[in-house]
Amino acid sequence: MTDTSPAERRRANLIGLTAIASWAILALLTVGTEGIPPFQTAAIAFAVGALVGATWRLLNGLPDKQDANEVPLKALAFSSLGLFAYHALYFSALKSAPAAEASLIAYLWPVLIVVGSALLPGEKLRWYHLVGALCGLIGCGLLVGGSGELAFSSEGLWGYMLALAAAFTWASYSLGSRLFAKVPTQMVAISCAVAAALSAIIALIFEPVVWILSPLQWLSLIGLGLLPLGGAFYTWDYGMKFGDIQWLGTASYAAPLLSTIILVLTGTASATMALALACLLIVGGAFLASGALSSRNKRLTSKTAGG
Repeated sequence: MTDTSPAERRRANLIGLTAIASWAILALLTVGTEGIPPFQTAAIAFAVGALVGATWRLLNGLPDKQDANEVPLKALAFSSLGLFAYHALYFSALKSAPAAEASLIAYLWPVLIVVGSALLPGEKLRWYHLVGALCGLIGCGLLVGGSGELAFSSEGLWGYMLALAAAFTWASYSLGSRLFAKVPTQMVAISCAVAAALSAIIALIFEPVVWILSPLQWLSLIGLGLLPLGGAFYTWDYGMKFGDIQWLGTASYAAPLLSTIILVLTGTASATMALALACLLIVGGAFLASGALSSRNKRLTSKTAGG
């Protein structure tokens, strides 16, 4: 566990939650990019995300050259490849298997974060972490397969494997962020730029590039880069480095829940009993997992009060 005070950890949790809220509008913004190949979409969104970090750094003063040189190359490589590999695997999974099944498998990453956190220095996995995460996973399953159309088949095996690889990739990227806690979050801008370049190369080689985009497509792409496929990477990085990693992992299941609610409110989806039950499971799971945060803060507070 990073050496942060309870107040600092709560702040990091709130910052991390903004990433989860941003991912909730991913589906809605993606609708506006219809007609644009996935890797071209990722390349433009990542580029916008890199500009977000560059602008943030300019507004707060340029980094000291010596500080920039002290950032480990392996940290930048890890972050860049993590961002690119997850999205490459996820997009490929959706092309190789039914979207509902692939999405559900890919959303194993919050559980993997919770379980994998036990391997991090100073972290302990307790029963309420695991139960809370499993409740969130079940809730996610109800959201994805609420229509009863989930049907795993051998034809989609390759896609399922890609989705599982995507889940492990994002969980590894998130957990690894804690190991590079001393690397400034602003450096995610470099990772976004590298991921944008790699996505652009894939798009140029394997996809029919769309050169003329409509205003709606541009607005959607910019929105993706400002929020779920760009800005959210900065806040998630900060949350993983300094927040309660088990609780944030469990709370991540709020993203598909909020996404579904947004689609219902916009008339794109219908409210169902499965949605209501998923809401109870996901919110209840996050509340259960937060018991670790509360008890930990109490222990730290009592130690501080005792001198």
